[in-house]
Amino acid sequence: MATEIKTIGVLTSGGDAPGMNAAIRAVVRTAIMRGYSVKGIRHGYNGLLTGDIIDMNLRSVSEIIHRGGTILYTARCLEFKTLEGQQRAAQACRDNGIDALVVIGGDGSLTGARIFAEEYPVTCIGLPGTIDNDLYGTDFTIGYDTALNTIVECVDKIRDTATSHDRIFFVEVMGRDAGFLAQNSAIASGAEAAIIPEDRTDADQLETFIGRGFRKTKNSSIVIVTESPGNKNGGAMHYADRVKREYPGYDVRVSILGHLQRGGAPSANDRILASRLGEAAIQALMEDQHNIMVGIHNNEIVYVPFDQAIKNDKPIDKNLIRVLNELSI
Repeated sequence: MATEIKTIGVLTSGGDAPGMNAAIRAVVRTAIMRGYSVKGIRHGYNGLLTGDIIDMNLRSVSEIIHRGGTILYTARCLEFKTLEGQQRAAQACRDNGIDALVVIGGDGSLTGARIFAEEYPVTCIGLPGTIDNDLYGTDFTIGYDTALNTIVECVDKIRDTATSHDRIFFVEVMGRDAGFLAQNSAIASGAEAAIIPEDRTDADQLETFIGRGFRKTKNSSIVIVTESPGNKNGGAMHYADRVKREYPGYDVRVSILGHLQRGGAPSANDRILASRLGEAAIQALMEDQHNIMVGIHNNEIVYVPFDQAIKNDKPIDKNLIRVLNELSI
């Protein structure tokens, strides 16, 4: 199979993540160096359906390693989930001579790649591109480190206001069903608590925080909350409303960081990670790998079957919860 691959398509899909451009650059440059032709598919899987496909060369990826977002653009494509959509995508690959796809994205993007590769003769390699850091089998995902640093920078600024006014601030961050951003940004910023989906105990997390994490001797208090889609109890607004009802003596504010977390130039760590994974994606094709995500574990490149990367829940280190609880007294 590896000797039959002549042209590689590369696309970014789902939510954008800092470092995607560095990954595109690594894929294109490594592929060209090893004798492949490369085509860029713009706007994710939508580009396959609409034929928004361009030839890529070394100049195509010049001066992009430091840029946030993705030069290939990205989108979510419901039509690609249908049989008709996949048939159109397969025809587009045939029309453009694309033998293999490198898909950079999160769990939804890699799920699409897995299904597509199982049904059609197009080898798919996935790169974990998501700020949520929620893909199983890789220690880190492209974009996570930059988003984490962005959150910490924002929380540091919010604390200035919280301290000046003796307020409790609930800061909502992204993550969906994963609390990696919330938990680690809470530790890094000196927050008093993190409310995350993984901390599934019978204890009321708000009551625990009020009883332990916030005292009148403190000038301010910061609580980092994972956004509501992954938090069965609701997001920051939910907890702020509860405090207003149940503890009216406290002055409460909410800050929802939103898409601010996705933007900005990628950190050095994300640039290095994306470059290593992009290069490894081409190496995986040369090794005749199929239906795998390229990840990193203990600083070594690993190949993770799509089924494992997508279906298995990535566990958070419960020691991090203990560390935050002890340091926030």
